[in-house]
Amino acid sequence: MPHDLQSTLETLKARFKAGSVDETTTYYLSLGESEGEKWTLTVTPEACHVTPGKIEVADCVLKTSAELFVKLVEGSWKPGVMDFTTGRIKTSDVLLLRRLQEAFGL
Repeated sequence: MPHDLQSTLETLKARFKAGSVDETTTYYLSLGESEGEKWTLTVTPEACHVTPGKIEVADCVLKTSAELFVKLVEGSWKPGVMDFTTGRIKTSDVLLLRRLQEAFGL
């Protein structure tokens, strides 16, 4: 795994705003091409947990490149409509993705 991706995932845990969500939500992160990084992010009202691998059923799926994910967390890139329509970023639930951004101040 790229070092910057690992440190970015660790950064997420540190930046989580407790109380920003009112129910447990799971996110499946597919970062990179078909054999890219697979992560499960579980957000609860108190904490956030990052575990390697794919969850069976996630509340929200996010697919993008590892590079764009790092830029998103760093704040140097915010996805726009064109990013979704061209497939640079894919999600199963735009509202839950927005809630994720709010929980981490992205």
